[in-house]
Amino acid sequence: MVKDQVYNAARDGNIKLLKVFLHQREKDEVDILVDAKTNGATPLVMACRNGHYDVAEYLIEKCGANIEQSGSVVFDGETIEDARPLWCAAAAGHFALVRLLVKKGAEVNATTKTGSTPLRAACFDGYFEIVKFLVNYGADIEMANRHGHTSLMIACYKSHNNIVRYLLALKADVNRKSLKGNTALHDCAENGSLEIVKMLMKHGARIDADYCGMTPLLVAAVTGQKHIVEYFIDMPHLVSRKERIDALELLGATYVDKKTDMTGAFELWKRAMDERYRPDLPAIPKPSPPPAVAAYNFAEEISDPDALGDLNDPDEMRMQALVIRERILGPAHPDTHYYIRYRGAVYADGGQFSRCIELWNYVLDIQQSMLDPLDPTTQGSLTSFAELFRIMMNRQTVAERKVPPVQREEVLRVFKKAVLEVKLGKQILNKVYQGDLTYLNKLLVITLQLACLLTRELPEEGTDEYVALHKAIYELVRINAKGRHGRDVLHLIHSGMGTVLGKYSFYEFPSPHLAAALVKVGADVNTRDNDGNTPLHLAAISHMWRRDLAVILLEAGAHIDTVNNEGKTFETLVRDKPLYNSVNPIKYTTLSCLAARIVKRTHKVDEIPKHLRSFVQMH
Repeated sequence: MVKDQVYNAARDGNIKLLKVFLHQREKDEVDILVDAKTNGATPLVMACRNGHYDVAEYLIEKCGANIEQSGSVVFDGETIEDARPLWCAAAAGHFALVRLLVKKGAEVNATTKTGSTPLRAACFDGYFEIVKFLVNYGADIEMANRHGHTSLMIACYKSHNNIVRYLLALKADVNRKSLKGNTALHDCAENGSLEIVKMLMKHGARIDADYCGMTPLLVAAVTGQKHIVEYFIDMPHLVSRKERIDALELLGATYVDKKTDMTGAFELWKRAMDERYRPDLPAIPKPSPPPAVAAYNFAEEISDPDALGDLNDPDEMRMQALVIRERILGPAHPDTHYYIRYRGAVYADGGQFSRCIELWNYVLDIQQSMLDPLDPTTQGSLTSFAELFRIMMNRQTVAERKVPPVQREEVLRVFKKAVLEVKLGKQILNKVYQGDLTYLNKLLVITLQLACLLTRELPEEGTDEYVALHKAIYELVRINAKGRHGRDVLHLIHSGMGTVLGKYSFYEFPSPHLAAALVKVGADVNTRDNDGNTPLHLAAISHMWRRDLAVILLEAGAHIDTVNNEGKTFETLVRDKPLYNSVNPIKYTTLSCLAARIVKRTHKVDEIPKHLRSFVQMH
């Protein structure tokens, strides 16, 4: 198509070829071609993204391309939607193009879908000359993106000293807070830029806490920026004694988990302990310890100098790090969750799978008790469990260690938590996520992956294990949760999608064992999605067509002649599939189905008794 050829020429900077395609065409046709999108972007957007000045100039001046047209472009692997030509040129550092577009009247404060401006884009990668130019032409230095992050914040986070200095000279608000309550000082403390920290402090930056209770000092401690921590704690007029102690203890925990520096951690904890019990000041003892946690091997936080001196076992130090972090940051903080999961993963890599499972269950319980249902963090924990159980069930070798078999009870324990998450997620979907089914759909897939593992080898029928397993699957079916396209659990396992969880290629749907279990506990084999497809339709159109799956549905009462919204039945969809003749349509066609076909052809809808209408209409 000419549209695609024009796009490709603009994208690649081939001005000669572009002129061949557009020269001597009627104006209306040229307008259509330069406004058309290929792969989500127009020719002008791609020319500006890739820095082709002559192409952009030709499209604007000779072809009349609208300089405010927008499209989708990729930067560092991330797709940016609603990006205009000026944003693309600024983000990519093409100063000449920025100048051209602004001189042609481009809106300097126009935003992308996420609220990013051309100025913020230039600040991200440190294009100082573009930043100054945009500001001189009216760019608003205080405009924030959808997360509330300003140009100053991103320049601080990316350590662009010259841009930070320039924005501060323009009186940028150093204490402006994002939607999560963090400031520019948080950003440079996290990134470790001491020079920028000092600049901000000279311009009146405050050491405020964000909405998670994190000050820039704690942010520096949790990210291991020791030089930033030392700078802050040397300012007693700004940092209290308790804040200094917490920062040193948290930094020590970071040295254990992030830097694997046990000696450095011990020295930091000793400094904190010495500060707690300074002879010239009243003692600041640690708070009373909470109940010991089994996942932490019942470790209690060391609270006196003598006991600290006896701390020399690396594993005990790892548990101390987890206990300290949970006390200071709180159990709901993302870093608390991250490092518990990280420690569990390290144990798994070392062959201590039971320790890993206990730690991950502990953090999953915290997440389900403190976070909203469908939270991505909780889904991440469930995904990690699915990956771990798959490895254990396949008895793979990890780091030259033989993996022990996983106990069915452990998988069932996590599966029940996933089912609870589905139940609660469905209840709050419209309240919190405004009906966005993305999170619920992903959660359903994860839950079904766990169910796949549970049903690979079924326990003997009638045993307590068998009953418990099917009861848990029944609870999932009873919720009747539906993901994208109105698909329930039976639809999802017949959709033929190969699922990848994390870095592993995971067990693929469809699964005959799981299908049989779902049907056994009452899943509706004739349920229809938004396109009118039943699970039987999806089994038919799957690239993984399998006769045994179709037979499971048909034997459970699936109507072989149900029509979807396109008027297609299972039989018409599988006609060209291998093994098509192995499914005998006559065997699964009932007299009631045949009668429904006749009635549908010979009667109007309002002539059919109400209690029969839906049955007739589906045939």
